[in-house]
Amino acid sequence: MKPFLFVGLGNIGAKYANTRHNVGFDVVDAIAEEFNCVWAENRLAYVTDFRFRGKTIKMIKPTTYMNLSGRAFRFWMTECKVPLQNTLTIVDDLALPYGKIRMKGKGSHAGHNGLKNIEEALGTNAFPRLRFGIGDDFRKGQQVEYVLGNWTNKEHDELGSYLHDAQKAALSFVAHGLANTMNEFN
Repeated sequence: MKPFLFVGLGNIGAKYANTRHNVGFDVVDAIAEEFNCVWAENRLAYVTDFRFRGKTIKMIKPTTYMNLSGRAFRFWMTECKVPLQNTLTIVDDLALPYGKIRMKGKGSHAGHNGLKNIEEALGTNAFPRLRFGIGDDFRKGQQVEYVLGNWTNKEHDELGSYLHDAQKAALSFVAHGLANTMNEFN
């Protein structure tokens, strides 16, 4: 049975912890906590794995920073012999309201540098992704500060519930496939 690979996108370091841009890390951290996984620093990423419904799931948090995530993605996909359709990239999305999730099998990077780099590394935009809405509550010219900013107190209070929804969608992707998961969660 072919393994799965969850790629949580974010930036390493305390400076970026608890920021909107790191929600991909937050989702895989929530999954790791549920399955009592321990992260280990390895080549280009923090890495862990677990079994779910008889399937092996490898998870990574690239240490390459967001804009070079494709290097870690391609390395671990190849290293673990994961077919592209068994990968799931988890990423923040400004175009979605806070807490909304959207799963897609392919699509544009929509200006997201992490997704753009993965597309360049793979030579395709046809890879499954779970987009986590961070909203767009910022003034013109303040996008970078917003994305790299910390959650507000209200957002932080609600975050656990939304992370749980994203976690359920990621595990549904493994258990029920992309199409069924899209029908249930989109």
